[in-house]
Amino acid sequence: MKIYILDNGVIEIDSNRMVAMNTCATAKDKSPVHNWIQIPVYAVLIVHPQARILYDTGCHPEAMKGRWPANLTMISPYYYHENQRIENQLKIAGYKPRDIDIVVLSHMHLDHAGNLGLFTHADVYVQGDDFSHGLISVHQNPDTATHGLYVKADLEVPCRFIVVENDFELVPGVEILNLPGHTPGLLGLMAHLKYSGSMIFPMDALYQEANYGPPARSAGTLYDSLSFFKSIEKIRKLAKKHNAKVMYSHDMEFYKTLKLAPAYYD
Repeated sequence: MKIYILDNGVIEIDSNRMVAMNTCATAKDKSPVHNWIQIPVYAVLIVHPQARILYDTGCHPEAMKGRWPANLTMISPYYYHENQRIENQLKIAGYKPRDIDIVVLSHMHLDHAGNLGLFTHADVYVQGDDFSHGLISVHQNPDTATHGLYVKADLEVPCRFIVVENDFELVPGVEILNLPGHTPGLLGLMAHLKYSGSMIFPMDALYQEANYGPPARSAGTLYDSLSFFKSIEKIRKLAKKHNAKVMYSHDMEFYKTLKLAPAYYD
């Protein structure tokens, strides 16, 4: 089994959305300077003897050209180079979109489900509570500014959706974990590699090392804060049990330490 990290560009954003209240005003500093930072966007390709699995699909290349609501292009603009498009990252690893058998979406937010349209032939695993919440969010009001981080076009891609509620083994050595909090439900992934050891990909259940702690710190974008902290402790227990490396989703300093495609973990 091999794991490739597919680089899909960067989002720029206020750091308070990653770690809540990290530039909070005080009596001594009533107007603190906010930090405008870059965070990575990536997907994960798992080449397994039984299937080629893509974990998340990144941002749509037309995100800043009308695909995303105007308010989100100001709050979290997305930037990429042509070679960072998901289909080109797959090519760097030696594959095409058509080669993917299974897509696992951590959740349906726009920076994770944006390229689902490339994989309509694949089986697509989604977390049921998040999928339902996303569908309701994008259909209950025509004003896209009310849709949160869901994009209607991402949720309406015609796919074979397989709805997941609980933890399970996807293929031998690859486990799916339900990690709610950031969204009503979220699918994390844990892989056990022969040489690189175990790796846990919690995606937005755990943005950054600063959120992990200990002590754990809240993210700025949450659906359910109690579940968020429970999920972090679930990750911590699994990491300890399996001596696993935790792969933060949007931590640029951590991301700089990773091997990116065409390099891989095995």
